[in-house]
Amino acid sequence: MNDYPPMITEKNFIQPVPRRIRGYFAGELLFDTTQAIYVWEWAPYPQYYIPIDDVNDDVLVDEEQEKHESRGTYMRLGLKSGEREQSSAAKLFSDDSLPGLAGMVRFEWDALESWFEEDEQIFVHPRSPYARVDAIRSTRTVRVELDGVVLAESSSPVMVYETGLPTRYYLNRTDVNFEHLVPNDTVTECPYKGTTTDYWSVKVGDTVHDDLAWSYSFPTRQLLPITGLVAFYNEKVDIFIDGVELTQAKTHFFPSTPAS
Repeated sequence: MNDYPPMITEKNFIQPVPRRIRGYFAGELLFDTTQAIYVWEWAPYPQYYIPIDDVNDDVLVDEEQEKHESRGTYMRLGLKSGEREQSSAAKLFSDDSLPGLAGMVRFEWDALESWFEEDEQIFVHPRSPYARVDAIRSTRTVRVELDGVVLAESSSPVMVYETGLPTRYYLNRTDVNFEHLVPNDTVTECPYKGTTTDYWSVKVGDTVHDDLAWSYSFPTRQLLPITGLVAFYNEKVDIFIDGVELTQAKTHFFPSTPAS
């Protein structure tokens, strides 16, 4: 059993979206709706499905491909605006689909130029209405080790509690042993925290462990307490809280048992 709450939504769970959702393609408004729905294609987060009546059909290209999946039958759609084209960009669901999906369009997230909830741009995927992310300061002592080598130790961590994930421990840079951290060009995005500005692999002895630590210099306003702090993947390192070692987490990021 994990030591953090799991996601509670099931596959194909459907709920209304109480927000205005807009999407742009090639600089053109593709859809503007207050009637979108959330569809959980898997537990961690949902996707938006958009009513076809709210989509600019001048941009849609019927690729004349009928396909089937667990949610129902759909027609494959492409996008075209001026000289910009994107094939296999969307699915338009038919009447034999799950209740509520008929006449709804599911766009591939990266096929669009940008997505907005109300007037705030969002990234990576929709924010789940059932996910909560809190950044809380603590005076508990956090020690991070890998193969017996101490990578960081701090008594002033910021603990980030995100639904469905283990607690992430963000530590002051002065409490991190940068002798073992190797900067790299990796960049990741999170709809709740923002875009990373620093990423590190970890070198212990002659072994380099890729992409184990990261930092946000400009997190979202909700997560400002983590600005500039460094976190490590619980799934790949050994973490001790007040001297007690935590069970190494398994998540959808790293589902298998780490070699370390």
